[in-house]
Amino acid sequence: MYEVMIEEEFSAAHALRGYRGKCENLHGHNWKVEIYVRGERLDEIGMLVDFTRLKSVTREVMRYLDHKNLNELNPFDTELNPSSEHIAGFILNRVASEINDDRICVYKVRVWETPSTAASFEIRR
Repeated sequence: MYEVMIEEEFSAAHALRGYRGKCENLHGHNWKVEIYVRGERLDEIGMLVDFTRLKSVTREVMRYLDHKNLNELNPFDTELNPSSEHIAGFILNRVASEINDDRICVYKVRVWETPSTAASFEIRR
């Protein structure tokens, strides 16, 4: 199994609904995002995925989130609480919808709120 990973960043604010503590108040993070792709076969030139394409798709998602109040963005406005876990799942689904094919799969996204705290969402395929 081959695996590649890229990192991107965005800055955004959020407030955790239903949380009792300081994170129930609006606050911000400089989020670091790791995108993991895997597959069993390389393409005809020996690559799993073109890093340029993976970064381009991921940057589109980062632009949607960057410098926003996540509580005001769909699906975090009503459907999902903007926790790191939900943000990781949201990013994975958005990137995977553009990248996944019969050969490769975006299978994990890790979102870092701080240098020492992160949440991941992973799918099994």
